[in-house]
Amino acid sequence: MSIAINRQAKADYEIIETLEAGISLLGSEVKSLRNRQSVSFKDSFVKIKGSEAWLYNLYISPYSKATIVKPEPLRDRKLLLHKSEIMRLLSKSQQKGYSIIPLELYFKNGLVKVKIALVKGKTNRDRREELRRKDLERELSRELKSGKLKL
Repeated sequence: MSIAINRQAKADYEIIETLEAGISLLGSEVKSLRNRQSVSFKDSFVKIKGSEAWLYNLYISPYSKATIVKPEPLRDRKLLLHKSEIMRLLSKSQQKGYSIIPLELYFKNGLVKVKIALVKGKTNRDRREELRRKDLERELSRELKSGKLKL
């Protein structure tokens, strides 16, 4: 069951590889996610420190009924990955132009998971080309529906 999707990622980046990771959350953060409170991927990214992967700038709104300690909404959160996955991501992300970002936050078997992706930034030229291609596909489908174009 999907909680939140980073829609802007597909527009800004070319997705090279995706991976599923667990995320270390506090109880009140999980309750907040279950209550469908707001989540924002704006400026969020994954950075590998030593042999651990960390998720930065993921906003999870505080749970309104949390008791004594309310966690900071933009705190750094540890991602739960195997060492081999972390090392593979580290080696690929060190290449020029590559980075790791979160794509989706969702529940799987009662646990919160994050889909992360190794991405490469798109240039303005790539974006224009993609828009042009989508326009052509849209026109073609309209012509097929109206019966003007026969295959």
